[in-house]
Amino acid sequence: VRYGDKTALKIRRLEVISGEALALLGPNGAGKTTLLKVMALLQLPNTGEVYFNGAKAGASNALAIRRRIAMVFQEPLLLNASVYQNAALGLKLRGFPSREIETRLRPWLERLGIAHLSARSSRSLSGGEAQRTSLARALALEPELLLLDEPFSALDPTSREVLLRDFQRIMKDTGITTVFVTHDREEAFTLAARVGVMQNGHLAQLGSRESVFMKPNSRTVAQIVGVENCLPGVVEGIDGNFTVIAAHGVRAYTTRRLEVGAKVVACIRAEDIYLSRESCEAEIPNRFTGKIIELLSGMAGHRIVLDCGLLRLVALLARKESLDVAPTEGETLTVRFSPAAVHVIEDD
Repeated sequence: VRYGDKTALKIRRLEVISGEALALLGPNGAGKTTLLKVMALLQLPNTGEVYFNGAKAGASNALAIRRRIAMVFQEPLLLNASVYQNAALGLKLRGFPSREIETRLRPWLERLGIAHLSARSSRSLSGGEAQRTSLARALALEPELLLLDEPFSALDPTSREVLLRDFQRIMKDTGITTVFVTHDREEAFTLAARVGVMQNGHLAQLGSRESVFMKPNSRTVAQIVGVENCLPGVVEGIDGNFTVIAAHGVRAYTTRRLEVGAKVVACIRAEDIYLSRESCEAEIPNRFTGKIIELLSGMAGHRIVLDCGLLRLVALLARKESLDVAPTEGETLTVRFSPAAVHVIEDD
């Protein structure tokens, strides 16, 4: 897809599997919404083809295919009418009689917790109630494909958390094929079995959520999925079952077999780093001393930046795993991580 001289989207191939939930994750301007519009046949690509269940989409069948798809946008698109009238709009436009509209729509109003608001004007709804109305309208259509463009991002934290849980249960119970756009890592990991990471209009990585989040294929993807520790280095040698990487004046051990002399990036997620006040005298792989130079506390735990000499590491210390006494800035701790937690990217 091009806008003038700018290529907004360039994807060689993407197949959505029937019954799956696929998240498209990436920063603003990555091309996520453009891809979703192409999937919805709301925007034609300059080059390339779109198929729906094996049928090539074109001018002759685009409308018929769009009727098998439902889309929910970031901002609820509601008329100045009641909740019921807004939720029933899609069915009404498709010519369903009033009795069938009631039969198909009422269960979704109840499941989404807005049946008691049926007669209320859409103008009086909270953000969460308005988005639930949009979801009811989409789900009542019983679409073969549900597309969502950051549907939870504009909600307040409490409404977003509750709606995410409700929607997660709906996806599990219905098995509806779903593709949703988000820039929220937690949302992508929670809702999707498969994740596509987008950057500059390209699909940088596509795979299971575990493979994408735990084994990013580039430093760019690592940054997008939240890997805060990326250590450039050189493979120094083999030590028993481990490969040794020299990085920032330390040796990082990994279970992956690599060629000696290769330039690599060792990636360690912050939640895979363990902290203790134990002595660090023994020679144990991936065990260092580090001085806390920054500590930010949140409800779930602490984000800690440690100075380990030439190396700086970021660790997440969950409250349930906190030290007996809360850590403080300036304190020196023992830092360790498992060789199995070191994911290696070839540095290109």
